[in-house]
Amino acid sequence: MGKVICAGLGPGDPELMSVKSDRVIRGATHLAYFRKKGRAGQARTIVKDMLRDDVVEYPMEYPVTTELHFSSDEYKQLMVDFYAEWADRLGALAQAHEVVVLCEGDPFFYGSFMHLHTRLQGRAQVEVLPAIPGMVGCWNALDQPFTWGDDVMTVLMGTLPEEDLITHMARADALVVMKTGRNLPAVRRALATTGRLDDAWLVEKGTMPGQRVARLIDVDDADCPYFAIVLVHGQGRRPEAAE
Repeated sequence: MGKVICAGLGPGDPELMSVKSDRVIRGATHLAYFRKKGRAGQARTIVKDMLRDDVVEYPMEYPVTTELHFSSDEYKQLMVDFYAEWADRLGALAQAHEVVVLCEGDPFFYGSFMHLHTRLQGRAQVEVLPAIPGMVGCWNALDQPFTWGDDVMTVLMGTLPEEDLITHMARADALVVMKTGRNLPAVRRALATTGRLDDAWLVEKGTMPGQRVARLIDVDDADCPYFAIVLVHGQGRRPEAAE
């Protein structure tokens, strides 16, 4: 019997991948990865120079990404069916082969593989290889300490209602906002309401070719990819940090 191994890829730079994930990916004969229809896929792009010539690939193409609102019944059903189908396929494949599934960042930190992990329990042996979360690579791109002393760090999804963003931002010291994209106007308004906008940065493609680091006040609302991250460092929020 084989098994399913989810290899965390880290923030994007292949050199920041764990030694174990690197070894497993280079030896993979069956490789699955998520991607949007018509795209190569970010995970596949990261490992493009690491694969065996005889690897069999299984692109798991999302049936929908931003075309429908994530809270709509249609979106939810499409995604439920998508994950159920691929759990069936990977579970069956793992009866005879070792299947490596790629996951950007850390698989258990908002990773898409989590939806497969829950469905594969009791059907296949599953191993998850941890990795550096993408936000870590992004805040290192700012080249300054992100948390200081007893700072409280809060991670938010830009998809949250604006009132919830304001509530959480008001309590946080260091702040990470993921899934920005078309949610950027609400994120910007919430940061302005809580007095954090002037300290906010946007990092796109952190640690990867094409990395962009910019102050959020200088970024147009229409110029923000879905997976760009907004960061507000905690240093200076408390008197002891200033000292």
